[in-house]
Amino acid sequence: MALAMDPHAWQLGDLLDGFVGAGAVGDRQVASLACDSRSVGPGALFLACQGARTHGLSFAEEAHRRGACAILAELAPAWSAADLADLQARLGLPVIALEGLGAQVSAIADRFLGSPSARLETFGITGSVGKTSVAHALAQALAVELPCGVIATIGRGFPGDLKATAEKEPDALGLQETLESLRARGAKAVALEISPQALEHSRAAAVHFSHAVFTGLAGADPEHAGDVAASTAAAEATLRLFRCPDLIWAVLNLDDPFAETILAALPSGVCVAGFGSGANRAVSDQVLSARCDIRVFAREIEPLERGLRLRVVCETPEEHAEVDLDVGLIGAFNAANLLAVLAVQLSRGRHPERAARELSRIRGVPGRMECFGGVQAPLILVDEARTPAALERALSSLREHKPRRLFTVFGCGGECDPAMRPLMGAIAERLSDGLILTDDNPRGERGEAIIADILAGVADPDRVRVERQRGLAIRIAIALAGIGDAVLVAGKGHETIQDMGELKVRFSDRAQVVEALREWREGHH
Repeated sequence: MALAMDPHAWQLGDLLDGFVGAGAVGDRQVASLACDSRSVGPGALFLACQGARTHGLSFAEEAHRRGACAILAELAPAWSAADLADLQARLGLPVIALEGLGAQVSAIADRFLGSPSARLETFGITGSVGKTSVAHALAQALAVELPCGVIATIGRGFPGDLKATAEKEPDALGLQETLESLRARGAKAVALEISPQALEHSRAAAVHFSHAVFTGLAGADPEHAGDVAASTAAAEATLRLFRCPDLIWAVLNLDDPFAETILAALPSGVCVAGFGSGANRAVSDQVLSARCDIRVFAREIEPLERGLRLRVVCETPEEHAEVDLDVGLIGAFNAANLLAVLAVQLSRGRHPERAARELSRIRGVPGRMECFGGVQAPLILVDEARTPAALERALSSLREHKPRRLFTVFGCGGECDPAMRPLMGAIAERLSDGLILTDDNPRGERGEAIIADILAGVADPDRVRVERQRGLAIRIAIALAGIGDAVLVAGKGHETIQDMGELKVRFSDRAQVVEALREWREGHH
């Protein structure tokens, strides 16, 4: 990926001032930055880092052919200072050594682009659960006041206009580029989903965060079940976000025991907004009263036919208020995500009632328990659930909203763990009133073999309908449903391609559901 400074370029010495010693670079103009030799253009500075498998210097000759003005290289066992000198002589362009380059790419790109995040209100959202939902909901809630971009696993852009990318998270260079791109498109704020793994690899090392939001680590996987030790890589990486020098607010899930570890590590000048259920709070009252400036607790969580109603207690330095929050999201697990966004709004000076009103208008994340229909039509949910745990959570969450009947449409992806298939079949049979099995992304496997694996976990196969054409399966399920019923379409979520090995076709569960609901309504006039 390459970054280009607009409207002017940098002198190499000015760009690298403080990163390498004076006199170590020549007087060359840098037009762009690139970490991938395929992205190098005329005048680019090629950042040759040590990768997981190969070193960037392995592609130095390609970078030279494409017009690199210089190479900034990370020292490694296979590339000593003497090797760099030989390469420089052979290529005839500066090859400059920088120890630990990989960890400094973020800072170099930040300087090159004029610190885009410093000109934005930047919300970093980390943890092992809920990051995408919080980022998407926060951007929607803030849109009432200012344009807020989103950088998340489902895509980058603005709510309603997210562009999917091949990689789930941008690298250090790509992150700075995306921030600058969103700023140039009019964003005044950005909600940035950032995993502990990305923090561990310094991808956001030079990003200026106004808020750091912790969604939770405990219970995300067996390693973190119950107590989360600060010695784990995920926990240590998470702390990096809360030690950023420009941080103003830390927004913490107080139901997670690791929140107390974060509180202990926070610089004294950082304000704290805590959120949680109240009953399950893991942070001690002593720590809470001494450190929390704002507290947001759910007193009640009530599943509605097509959403949730929360009774929320908001405690700020100015007032103590209780507000009702009605939102069209399915699943009580969404309550924590909503509370996180509400806590951020209050930290920005929003009155609780106004904040709740703005938050009530949000829509769910595309393809993540996303609601369609309802009221005078069946309620349809599209979710990416593709593991036994995810499918059980989706169906159990739907059951909490008490549908008259619950139909499920799902299949399993090819070239994935086949042991999951019978487990998912058993879960879907147990929690559904009607089950239709179909193709997901068969990839290189035979679709009928995948369905046979799923049926191996079903107690009564005669009650299961098989329709391998996914679009037709969705239409059959919705046609069978009536007012008060619910349909879960699981597996592909927001994807727009169906992978059938050599054949890849455009296909969207969401689009299929919209069309099937239109047909349902036409047939029920």
